[in-house]
Amino acid sequence: MNIQGQAALVTGGASGLGEATARELARLGAKVAIVDMNAALAEKVAAEIGGIACVCDITNADSVNAALDKAEAAHGPARILMNVAGIGSAKRIVGKDGSAAPLEDFVRVVNVNLIGAYNMARLYAARCAKLAPLEGGERGVMLFTASVAAFDGQVGQQAYSASKGGLVGMTLPMARDLAQHGIRVCTIAPGLFATPLLKELPEAVQQSLAASIPFPPRLGKPSEFAELACHIVTNGHLNGEVIRLDGALRMAPR
Repeated sequence: MNIQGQAALVTGGASGLGEATARELARLGAKVAIVDMNAALAEKVAAEIGGIACVCDITNADSVNAALDKAEAAHGPARILMNVAGIGSAKRIVGKDGSAAPLEDFVRVVNVNLIGAYNMARLYAARCAKLAPLEGGERGVMLFTASVAAFDGQVGQQAYSASKGGLVGMTLPMARDLAQHGIRVCTIAPGLFATPLLKELPEAVQQSLAASIPFPPRLGKPSEFAELACHIVTNGHLNGEVIRLDGALRMAPR
């Protein structure tokens, strides 16, 4: 699919990997809607790229439909969905005091990262499936953002790894399901990236993390994630695939 002139949705587009993806889509000529909980940051990024901000809770169907309505009114029906929004967590199953990890923490992470992403995907897909097909019968492209933690999660990452592993497991069946509608589905599993959250760590910790990556021995650049995300849109034969973007990193237990 040619990105030029297409309407695109980017969840988590107000910061980090989502922001980089939104900026790259805009650079390539897309009409971008920033779908995010942070209204101020979403408005800021949208203003800078000539897009629109849609404040949205991806776990809530009414909120998602309202965001889709607003984006469609401004840009027309979206053919591109970049699911980048997500949250992290680190909780040992049994704490130092011997107590069990709170179930609410696990539920919260899975609810945002997995159920929220599915909620956004299903409501987008239902609209996209009604659009006229483009060349080759394609109607849309959808991306999920997993993590290397889906494959080699570390101590305390049960909730995060489970949520990201769910996205990995959902990719192929969703691609098969939506094939009849001409909608492709792929997932990127990023490793360690220089996002605002990671940059809050002490410099020595950042350097140590970077040194654990075989090559190149540095943190990934958000722009590299964005470039791959946009390549998936333009490469019509990429479908049902999960791509690790990690410099050959394999995470240690802790």
